[in-house]
This record gives sequence, structure tokens and C-alpha cells, in this order.
Amino acid sequence: MSRITAAITAIGGYVPETRLTNYDLEKLVDTNDEWITSRTGIKERRILREPGKATSDMVVESVNELLRKRGISAMEIDLLIVATITPDLIFPSCANIACDKLGAKNAWSFDLAAACSGFLFALETGAKFIETGKHKKVVVCGFDKMSAIIDYTDRNTCIIFGDGGGAVLLEPNEEGYGVLDSILKTDGSGREFLHQKAGGSLKPPTHETVDAREHYVYQEGKTVFKFATTNMADVSTMIMEKNNLSSEDVTYLLAHQANKRIIDYTAEKMQLPPEKVLMNIQRYGNTTSGTIPLLFWDFEKQFKKGDNLILATFGGGFTWGSIYLKWAYDS
Repeated sequence: MSRITAAITAIGGYVPETRLTNYDLEKLVDTNDEWITSRTGIKERRILREPGKATSDMVVESVNELLRKRGISAMEIDLLIVATITPDLIFPSCANIACDKLGAKNAWSFDLAAACSGFLFALETGAKFIETGKHKKVVVCGFDKMSAIIDYTDRNTCIIFGDGGGAVLLEPNEEGYGVLDSILKTDGSGREFLHQKAGGSLKPPTHETVDAREHYVYQEGKTVFKFATTNMADVSTMIMEKNNLSSEDVTYLLAHQANKRIIDYTAEKMQLPPEKVLMNIQRYGNTTSGTIPLLFWDFEKQFKKGDNLILATFGGGFTWGSIYLKWAYDS
């Protein structure tokens, strides 16, 4: 019997309409377009500003697009996983709310929190439910509304993050396509360098935590940059070596869109030319769990059946990893 793998069979994505450009940020903090672009590669990011809209609403938009493309209904979804660190509420889960809004009455659902690595962790998790034969249609989403937890008086973080993400449909495949291998890592000692100080059980919300602006993202940029550069590059070369892939064998690198310099370093270590490195950081910034599914969404038309894709990420916590995926259809 052939090995069952989890192949991506449809993609959806969503970004809000409102654009926050580098020139807009010049009016908010002491920065400028040249400084932001040279250090990050970001030109603008999208912001979900509509009243009453949250992460689940973006999930619904992307999953509905995915369902239309595949020609199936929400009732056919077996499982929906949402990778996010900005759920609508502490509980119930964003995935639970999204299923209700979608009418996915036959699906069970849950959220997965691994910061910027969330989508890769969720993709590997969803793939296992396909590989075991437990489910036939698993939707994996990566979305964040980072504007909800960004301090727009802090120039170290407000220039980086945006809102948006995407979703993929996983289905069984016996032809050797889909998720073929993964290397996923965590190191909780990195939490002090990138985290949200208050709002959890360790430090519940109080007037003092609000006044101290502790409900926003805190990042020690230099340390995070150093760890991200080394670990994302290392794990990407490891997945290639593990699967006997040369740079010629790799069709595209889809790396977490946090900083162009980190992506460039990873590609250099993998010995990949620029045309094999997909980037949209200039358009969306760092959407945390949403960056890699947004790459799928933006570049879907370039993919051909049999393409070897390497996914790579690094996130707060620390979390990082890489997935080797063989594309399953001609777009």
C-alpha cells in the first residue's frame, strides 16, 4: 500500500484594505522610509481597522475563498486549525468561532500558538490527521491581527508588524506529493527576548499593567535577529541534507517574512539564487503566523506539480523549523 501524505489542494488568503506605509509611520514615531526599508525590507503593512472585526473574520474570508476554489462546502471540513497569537478572545478559540461563522458544523477545531512558527507547527499537526487516515479534509490557517497588540509609540516594533494571513486545504495523496518531512524546534529560554509582558495568568490585566503599556509586543531586536538568522538558516540546510536535496533540486524557498536580511542569509546558506526566494515582506510586513500562507496565496500561480518547496520560520518563544513539501497540482 502506498504511503498516504497530506497534500495542499487549495489556498485562500486575506489582507485588510487599509495600508499603513512607512511614510505614515514617519508621522507617528521618529523614523523614516529609508531607515525602515534598509533594515527590514518593509514598505507597507495592512491593518484591520473595521470596528468589530477580529482574527476570525479574516480566517472566514480566506477559508471561503479556498472552498470556492475547491468546489466544496464548509460542511465537508473535518478539522480546522488556526495558528494565531491574537485570537478574538482568550476563550473560546478563534477556530471555534470561525467554524460557527463558516457553517462548518461537521468540523472540530482548535487554535495553535507558536508565534511566527505557528503555521508550520499547525501544518505538521494537520498533516498527521491526514496521514493516519483519520480525516480527509483538514483546513490549516495562519492569521494574526498584530495591530491589536502593537504599541504605535514604540518604533522598534510598530514598523515591523501587520495583519493578515491565509489558509490551505490538506487532502490525502498517494502519489508522493504534499508534506514529506519536517524539523521543528522550540527553546523556551528565549521567551525573555520576545513576548507580551502582561495579560496571561502570570500577570493578569490590571490598571497598572495597562498604564505601563505591558499588553503590547516587547522585543529585544538584536538578540532576536541573531537567533533567527542562525537557526532559520541552519534548520533549512538540515532539511535539505536530510532529504538529499541540492540547491538545484529546490524550486522555491518560502521563508518567514520578518526581515529581508534574515531571508537573504538563509537563502545564501542554502545556496539559492534570488529567483528561488519568494518574498512579499515589502507589501505586508511581518504578519506573524500569516507570512508563509500569504506567500502561498501570492505565488500560487507560479507553482507547478512536483515543485520542491522548503518552508522555514522562526518565532518568539523561541520556536523555529522547516518543512519539505512537494507541490501537488498545476495552478
